[in-house]
Amino acid sequence: MVKPKRGRSTAAIDDHVGARIRERRIMLGLTQQQLAEMIGVTYQQAHKYERGINRVSAGRLYEIARVLNAPITYFYEGLGEEGAARQPTPRQRMLLEIARNFAEIQNERHQEAVSQLARALAGR
Repeated sequence: MVKPKRGRSTAAIDDHVGARIRERRIMLGLTQQQLAEMIGVTYQQAHKYERGINRVSAGRLYEIARVLNAPITYFYEGLGEEGAARQPTPRQRMLLEIARNFAEIQNERHQEAVSQLARALAGR
């Protein structure tokens, strides 16, 4: 049996969902290895999901959404908007970098100090 080729639209959706998984993972400061362990797959499989190489099943997407604390709809947000490959804005990149760096701080007192500094700078 010959497998039909995937259409452009399904591949674009797979790419978009994978990019949103990666974006959320980075936002939470998780590595691909950590995400893989949390959802019960290999690192390579998690990588393929994020790159859109392998399609994420409905059940697996549900599990990913659960561990990343995001609604399923999060992974489809922005789909169909102009520009097939939605690139993060400079502000979004900066926010992702801040989240990733914050998650790398091991000392809880230092994390709290950074959090207080951010609140003070925000005027809260």
